[in-house]
Amino acid sequence: MKENKIWMATSSEDKYREAREILAEFGVELGRIDAEKIEIQADDPVEIVEYSLSQLEEDGRAVVMEDAGIFIEHFGGFPGPYSSYVLERLENPGILKLMEGIDDRRAHYQSAVALRRGGEITSFRGYVRGTIAKSIRGTGGFGYDPIFIPDEGDGRTFGEMTEEEKNAISHRARAFRNLAAWLVG
Repeated sequence: MKENKIWMATSSEDKYREAREILAEFGVELGRIDAEKIEIQADDPVEIVEYSLSQLEEDGRAVVMEDAGIFIEHFGGFPGPYSSYVLERLENPGILKLMEGIDDRRAHYQSAVALRRGGEITSFRGYVRGTIAKSIRGTGGFGYDPIFIPDEGDGRTFGEMTEEEKNAISHRARAFRNLAAWLVG
């Protein structure tokens, strides 16, 4: 069943803009509902986003929510689904301070996207592997982008890339492309 208009419930203009651009590649229009996620404490971003979506009032529209996190190997995947909270408290300089003297800088970003339509919720994931930089590099993107170097790139952080370059390989773009392929498939 083709779906050419869905709505994203989010309070983040940055996430909305990225998702809208990715879905447009597939001819899917994305509207926005300004909404805060009701986040449960869980280790899996899919659980968080599915719960949040289930708590949103049903109004007949197809609605999508997204949750993402950065998972640092040395810290057993921390901050993971607590990434927003940690970024708010420590910011990128605090993460870099925690990483001082640590050789294993491997990390991955994970995005979970859930769509509710007709009362059913379907979820999609996107991943990108990389490393944590030793310094803040670039002013693009948001969140941890200035300290995350994707393996598939050329050594630049997401913060040093253009939006188009980031959207070619990012976790969020992959999750939304999976959703879009399912919608138009």
